[in-house]
Amino acid sequence: MCMQYLALGETIKQLDKHTQGELLIRHPSQDWKGIMGFRDVLAHQYFSVDPAQVLWISRQAMPQLRLEILLMIQQLNN
Repeated sequence: MCMQYLALGETIKQLDKHTQGELLIRHPSQDWKGIMGFRDVLAHQYFSVDPAQVLWISRQAMPQLRLEILLMIQQLNN
């Protein structure tokens, strides 16, 4: 699960870089900086990862993030 979050965070970082910060600011309901920061924790401070936090993210934050990403994809395709 953590590897998937690491990949997600890295993808968001690259997306932000390639769009020069223009895409993510159109979707302010998500804590993009927090998502990218969580990726950094997973990649560099993995011994301090709190399993309860990962579970909370999975249950509480991911459903809304998924919907937001689907909306972004839909908007980009139009």
